[in-house]
Amino acid sequence: MSTHDDTVSLSLQDICKQFGPVKAVDGVNLDIRQDEFFALLGPSGSGKTTLLRIIAGLEHPTSGRVMVGGQDVTYMPPYHRRIGMVFQNFLLFPHKTVAENIVFPLRMQNIAKAQRGERLSWAIHLLRLEGLEARYPHELSGGQQQRVSLARGLISRPALLLLDEPLANLDRELRAEMEIEIRRYQKELKIPFIYVTHNQEEALTMSDRIAVMRNGVFEQVGHRTEVYQKPATAFVAGFVGQSNQMEGKADTVNGSLLAFTWKGTKLVVPHAGDVKAGDPLRFMIKHEDVQVEVASKKSAIPASHNHLPGKLRDIIFKGQTVNYLIDLEGGMEIVASGSPRDMKLSVGDLVFAFWPQEAGASFRL
Repeated sequence: MSTHDDTVSLSLQDICKQFGPVKAVDGVNLDIRQDEFFALLGPSGSGKTTLLRIIAGLEHPTSGRVMVGGQDVTYMPPYHRRIGMVFQNFLLFPHKTVAENIVFPLRMQNIAKAQRGERLSWAIHLLRLEGLEARYPHELSGGQQQRVSLARGLISRPALLLLDEPLANLDRELRAEMEIEIRRYQKELKIPFIYVTHNQEEALTMSDRIAVMRNGVFEQVGHRTEVYQKPATAFVAGFVGQSNQMEGKADTVNGSLLAFTWKGTKLVVPHAGDVKAGDPLRFMIKHEDVQVEVASKKSAIPASHNHLPGKLRDIIFKGQTVNYLIDLEGGMEIVASGSPRDMKLSVGDLVFAFWPQEAGASFRL
């Protein structure tokens, strides 16, 4: 007899979905815990929305099982799954008030009027919508409409909440505010939120764990810091964060590090796993891991760091950070990101780009 782990709220078991010859989801396995904020991150067409629709019951998998709270819900109708959903386009009824929009799912479930009123008061308070109950959607700001959409998704007290790109239509400032708000709701309610996005910043800001999806499969599943700092594949390294890329050949392997030849220059980089001397290699280093020093101070660069000479082509001021664009002698551009407080360089300076040997990630081509 199989036993169910009470900490696992959702379990996806070998989920596949085919549309004709196309495998939109290809053998996905995943367990999501009761208290977890989980992000499905990937480019358009990676299969993340299809997977979300399978969890919701809006699509049936070609094969595999969906388990919610230990119960097989694979072919159960959406309204019996105790799953809430929030969409990118809010989908509010324009002719209904805020209160009527929020309470709509309870009317569909034939919940008694007294209980509907109680739940509505709870949702209004949670989403800070007091005083807006009698307004119509067109009388609300984008952020208020998003809160109404969230309230409607939560009013049924679902076992888990699915969010499909819910902030895509909001401006940058409001999006940043809502990222913090949505994470707060999840921590207060202590139910799993599964958040679909192609925006890495949203995924990193809100989630506990991230699955990076590509071509219907998970490239990596892990804690947000692990996915960011220790990418499992070259795709993850390029998709999460901003990285410089160099291609060359592996030289000698020494424990967790290996020598790497790029355009005739020897660098020491993290070991790429199953790699031997002569293998083609791609090395990727995040912008913020690269530092800059003027050429006259080369002696200040630690011996444990790689360094490459170049010329400072431009300085891009971004407010909280500054990007230094450096033309390397090897014939490529490398970007270093630092603090505006350290802006002591000038365009045209001869410089060294340098970084710790253990920083970055390398992958066999």
